[in-house]
Amino acid sequence: MIVQTTLRPGEGEEKLRAFCAAKLGGPVRFFRILKKSLDARDKFKIRWVYSIECDTAARSVPQPVFPQVKKAPRVLIVGAGPAGLFCALRLIDHGVFPVLIDRGKAVEDRASDILKFQQTGVLDPASNVQFGAGGAGAFSDGKLTTQTNSPFHREVLERFVRFGAPEEILYLNKPHIGSDKLLQVVTNITKFLGERCEVRFSTALTDLTFEGGKPVAAIGAREKFDAVVLAIGHSARDTFGMLLSRGFAMEQKEFAAGVRIEHLQEKIGRAQYGEAYKLLPPADYKLVSHAAERGVFTFCMCPGGVVIPAASEEGGVVTNGMSDYARAGKNANAAVVVQIRREDFQSDHPLAGVAFQQKLERAAYLAGGGGYRAPVQRVGDFLEGRETCSFGEVLPTYARGTAFAPVASYLPPMMTSCLALGIRDMGRRLKGFDAPDALLTGVESRTSSPVRILRDETLAAAGREGVYPCGEGCGYAGGIMSAAADGIRIAATIAAKADFI
Repeated sequence: MIVQTTLRPGEGEEKLRAFCAAKLGGPVRFFRILKKSLDARDKFKIRWVYSIECDTAARSVPQPVFPQVKKAPRVLIVGAGPAGLFCALRLIDHGVFPVLIDRGKAVEDRASDILKFQQTGVLDPASNVQFGAGGAGAFSDGKLTTQTNSPFHREVLERFVRFGAPEEILYLNKPHIGSDKLLQVVTNITKFLGERCEVRFSTALTDLTFEGGKPVAAIGAREKFDAVVLAIGHSARDTFGMLLSRGFAMEQKEFAAGVRIEHLQEKIGRAQYGEAYKLLPPADYKLVSHAAERGVFTFCMCPGGVVIPAASEEGGVVTNGMSDYARAGKNANAAVVVQIRREDFQSDHPLAGVAFQQKLERAAYLAGGGGYRAPVQRVGDFLEGRETCSFGEVLPTYARGTAFAPVASYLPPMMTSCLALGIRDMGRRLKGFDAPDALLTGVESRTSSPVRILRDETLAAAGREGVYPCGEGCGYAGGIMSAAADGIRIAATIAAKADFI
């Protein structure tokens, strides 16, 4: 039986079983929450809404059985972010044991390098927030929301739970793991893979050619494979350049860029839920404005989180947001970004979007005064065209330190004017979003890949049989869920091409 019910904030979920027993007219021997979401449309009648599957008879949930290949191809997966990891997991299920490489390091070593960067400003271009086990999403919030529709989404969630993620991600309307828990999940996945296939960290793809119709990858030595999966991530700029020089078909891809905005989490909670915020998880938001001639929207909102240094190249400041599972920090932060169009690149070159990102990042580095300090400005000063001289109630969480600098010192007028209109408009719909003491930190430039590596109807790179562009970096995903789902899709395609038993 499928039943729906609600609970008020603060009510315990133990009431759900009693409700099911009353509906069934007998003891509950099978109980599973299918969906849990918060209805906060009326601040005076906030409710948790549940959809529950229950039965008086005990039963188990069947596990999927994947068809096995007749003869396993030799597969290289480049990149150990969500696309690469989930591609590898699904290939193993089909009896294919790939070689998985990443230019970055395993979780423990990667976390150490990131901490060193935050404390000293010494950047390792190969091991940072962008590169290494888990990809860029590992040091964010572990958000598993997506606007895409894929038959593989449930598989992604179930695999995460199998490797240690909270079971609630299977039914929460806005599931997240949190970076603290996600790092352990990624460690569990890479350990599992390492026991079944070859995993090489600190190993970059430096060249990709073909011999006898088969791809040959330079990964230290030159090695021939039956298939190569390019799960390279949105910051693999040197790899983009190498692939372009080797004749891979690529095109510019529009993205968005802007700043991080920080508020007190308590005030976001009050604005969203009223006094009930004390009984509810830290509040989030998602805002879109069409007040300017370009769309302005919030992205990667991190309740109770921090703004983190996310550079991967010398001389550029990049910001991102991160929350742990508890989301217990004092501040809320989110990217507030402007749509960037192809005409802004002022070039037809396929990598012109990369150059646009680099220009913003270098300008932010100079505005921050070097040392990877980030430029900050209070929202009130930004909106009124004043320089910021002191902080208000919101203090920055960016670990490398900050320097007061106008947003206009590192973003072009087109972007600053749209941001100003967008922030004012968003403040009319979320009380306090445009509060004078809210803080803007720059620059948010890596929202998605500025490049798409073209692939054909077989999912192989256009004109390059045996090579599969995959995930966010190649322009086919936007976040953990969609990247992981694309990795599974590519794995299923490779296995099917090898013929099943």
